[in-house]
Amino acid sequence: MEQTVKEEWEKFEELLLKISGYSETIGLLHWDLRTGAPRKGVEIRSGTIGMLSGELFRLQTSPEMGEFTEFFSRPAVSSQLSDNQNKIVKDCRKEFERSKSIPSKRFEEYSVLSAHSQTVWEEAKESNDFASFEPFLSQIVAFKQEFIDYWGVKGTRYDTLLDMYEPDLTTEKVDGIFDRLRSRLVPLVEAINASPNKPDTEFLSEIYAKEQQEKFGLFVLGQMGYDFEAGRLDESVHPFATGLNPGDVRITTNYLLDNVTSAIFSSLHEGGHALYEQNISKDLVGTPLAQGASMGIHESQSRLWENMIGRSRAFWQRYYGDLQQHFPEQLTNVEVEDFYRAINSVANSFIRIEADELTYNLHIIVRYEIEKLIFNEGLEVKDLPKVWNAKYQEYLGITPPTDALGVLQDVHWSGGDFGYFASYSLGNMYAAQILNTLRKELPEFDALIAEGNLLPVKEWLTDKIYRYGSALTPSQIIEQVTGEPLNPDYLADYLEAKYTELYKL
Repeated sequence: MEQTVKEEWEKFEELLLKISGYSETIGLLHWDLRTGAPRKGVEIRSGTIGMLSGELFRLQTSPEMGEFTEFFSRPAVSSQLSDNQNKIVKDCRKEFERSKSIPSKRFEEYSVLSAHSQTVWEEAKESNDFASFEPFLSQIVAFKQEFIDYWGVKGTRYDTLLDMYEPDLTTEKVDGIFDRLRSRLVPLVEAINASPNKPDTEFLSEIYAKEQQEKFGLFVLGQMGYDFEAGRLDESVHPFATGLNPGDVRITTNYLLDNVTSAIFSSLHEGGHALYEQNISKDLVGTPLAQGASMGIHESQSRLWENMIGRSRAFWQRYYGDLQQHFPEQLTNVEVEDFYRAINSVANSFIRIEADELTYNLHIIVRYEIEKLIFNEGLEVKDLPKVWNAKYQEYLGITPPTDALGVLQDVHWSGGDFGYFASYSLGNMYAAQILNTLRKELPEFDALIAEGNLLPVKEWLTDKIYRYGSALTPSQIIEQVTGEPLNPDYLADYLEAKYTELYKL
């Protein structure tokens, strides 16, 4: 590398480190808001988050950023950079070009609103009061519509939002993938509903002490390789993971006394997110590449650990005895096979995060279709409960009795995360395809799980996915790991095989 280029890169790195520092601080403040910050401090805290977010935005869209990325994008200069350096430049350039026209004051106002809105959502959900949340959500949607005009419409207005979470994803692609998946899964759900071989699930809804749930969750997280010296487990209304840096990746869960599996599977889910970010290569720390490749790839890891490992027969052959020791009164007389069948029961339900693997994707399609209506067809926020309930009746045959069990159940919209939900189903598809390769390259996979030896699985995933952060694109990762592009048939094959055996179809 020529001296001039090297000197310019060192200056660029200083800017990137400053951006990383602001991002970590904002992430920490958001985590604190969601995990017990005093209610009376929310308004001032939201203002602080807005101010810092505005400063971060100004750095990302500054003339300095524009000059650096333009310079490093020149062919004569980019040829002197490493692949990772060129990817950093490309990502920073994309963000700069996309957002440079947005007035920083407007972005700061939006950041204050979205931080405050999440607390309002928590209160609205708790009191089943959509009307109190509606004005905040209406403002968030208005901001997003305004920003789309600045960002530039990609095909459709909603395509612009999808691209934020899964690069180059479009509604046309998602529609095709969902149609293909739905054609395989709907007949399977119908066959299961007609099957007489229904598992007994009543014992799952007995009262399970929160303290014991927490102890078991911490135990399982340790087993899967979650590093507690680089993270922590807390409680929140809606489970989430926050990666401040690879040495500080925090997760939360929510404990339901009458649903022992909720916290178990949400801990496995968020633990999967955390393993990804804790094991990003140290070479990428402090750069924009120290994060997941996309939300679809990120969700593939949470869904892989939660469902394809955590709901497997092999997993509970090893860990069911431990769960029984934590809850002897409730589970002593329940056999492991009965427990396995119960946690994999298929039933149309109101709550997405509690849904079974099979119908879960229908919950995602509902949200995806509603978001398209909002941004492409002008659906008003005041009409969301009515449309939500109609979609649930259409896709799942049930109508939520309250908004808390319906349109208020997810945190995402309160933070402005429109375009995110499709990532969950994409994550399921990526996960099934990755699992297919994992079984081939680690043929002792099921035996390892049954032994409780989960670390070789984590090490395989680290080598194939985690260490790269976002240095590779989602398409590069899935093709490098599996040898082919994303193929939804792997998920359908996995679900058909699993549930045909479970329900003796």
